[in-house]
Amino acid sequence: MYLYHFGINQLPFTLTPNTSFFFGLPSHNEAIDVLKTALFSGEGFIKVTGEVGTGKTLICRKLMNELGDGYVTAYIPNPFLSPSELRKSVATELEVDLSADSDQQEFTQKIQQKLVEIRKNKQSAVLIIDEAQALPEQSIEALRLMTNLETESSKLLQVVLFGQPELNEKIAKPVLRQLRQRITFSYHLSQMDADQVYQYVRHRMRVAGNTSEQLFSKEVCQRLFKLTSGTPRLVNVVCHKALMLAYGEGKRAISQEHIKLAAKDTEAVKSSSINNWFSWVFPSAAFAFLFALLLLVYQPFDSYLAAVSLVAEWRQ
Repeated sequence: MYLYHFGINQLPFTLTPNTSFFFGLPSHNEAIDVLKTALFSGEGFIKVTGEVGTGKTLICRKLMNELGDGYVTAYIPNPFLSPSELRKSVATELEVDLSADSDQQEFTQKIQQKLVEIRKNKQSAVLIIDEAQALPEQSIEALRLMTNLETESSKLLQVVLFGQPELNEKIAKPVLRQLRQRITFSYHLSQMDADQVYQYVRHRMRVAGNTSEQLFSKEVCQRLFKLTSGTPRLVNVVCHKALMLAYGEGKRAISQEHIKLAAKDTEAVKSSSINNWFSWVFPSAAFAFLFALLLLVYQPFDSYLAAVSLVAEWRQ
């Protein structure tokens, strides 16, 4: 493809969570610090949320790589599982043998034995669940019961939940209030600002082998930020397509037109742009309408104050 053309040795904007490309955005570093602090403190439940494409899985992989020998990790990437399926997945990850017709009692007994063994080896067991918003309510309750396994001083199993904002809505339900009360540490990932997009793109190009500052200029990255709202996954998709366009034209630098065409070809970017447009235009149009309407009723200055007050109440 375009590797030789741009002097790079690997694709810089793939969507796989490759930790060698980890940039260390402020929100990502803060999330990892929160996770490490919570795990070191022995907390039972920890939650990290973020919009689609903000880097949750990458942080998850980064955390697992950095925990070291003091931790035994169990990783479940697809948690749309029934309670029995979830228990079997946890047992498999922790290398616990269960019979084909195992029940809750057998699972609890064997898992507890394994967790005690891990603790005797001066290690901590951590269950990491990605895409946790997909967990059925009954499976969330089964998960909570797993964390009841403890010694007099600490939990035998710590749980880290990575999920989209829908996870917050799910655990806010009254039926899951017991689990919600056990989440002692939580963090929400934010999207990149314009400067972070520029630094992020340059970082990934450097890791891939290209050190040119002209390939993605600040102006181009500013346009990239506006179209993707600073979402890392969308930035990756648009940059990959822009590189393909430039390569096809024999160009050595990405132009704003390349970014525009790449974004136009990306469905998720178009949807994001439409949502951003409505979030700005609709409140502005409502304000203008109310302002004009109130001019017919109130004095000019009073109409302005009344319109501001009404729009503020409406947006809340």
